[in-house]
Amino acid sequence: MDADEGFEQFYRATRHRVITVLFALGGDLGEAQDAAQEAYVRAWQRWQRLGEYDDPEAWVRMVGHRLLQNRWRKIRNGMTAYRRHGPAAAVGPPSENTVALVAALRQLPMEQREAIVLHHLTDLSVADIALQTSVPVGTVKARLARGRTALGRLLGATVLEEVNHA
Repeated sequence: MDADEGFEQFYRATRHRVITVLFALGGDLGEAQDAAQEAYVRAWQRWQRLGEYDDPEAWVRMVGHRLLQNRWRKIRNGMTAYRRHGPAAAVGPPSENTVALVAALRQLPMEQREAIVLHHLTDLSVADIALQTSVPVGTVKARLARGRTALGRLLGATVLEEVNHA
C-alpha cells in the first residue's frame, strides 16, 4: 500500500471521531469541521513520518484542538480590543468628487487605471510601478499620460484639479 492510500484509509477511519471530539470541545460544528480539515491537511503533509506514529489520530486531534484554541484567542482578543476602543468612528458617505473619480476610473483600460492608482493613490514612483507591473518605465509613463488625458476628458479639468489637490 502506498502512502496516499494509507493516509486515505486513516482519514476515512478517523474523521468522524476527530470532528466529534473537536465539536464537543468547541461547541461549534462549523469551527470543528474547519479545524479538523486544517489538521488533516497538516497530517497529510507529514504523513511519511506521522504514519509511523502509534496513534496518528491523537496528533490530528491535538492539532485540531490547538487550531480551535487559536481561533478562540483571536476572537477573545478582538472582543477585548473592541471593549477597550469601542466601535470605529462612523464614516460619512463619499464626496461627489470621489464618486465621479471612481466612475471615471472604471471607464479607463485596466493598465491605465492601475498606473494612475498606484502612482497617485499609493505614491509609488514610475520606476516602482514598472517593477511591480513588469513593464518598462516608458510604458508606465505612457499609461499615466493617456490615463490622465482620459480622466481629464471624463471629469472635466476643474474636478480633476480639486481631486489632485485634496
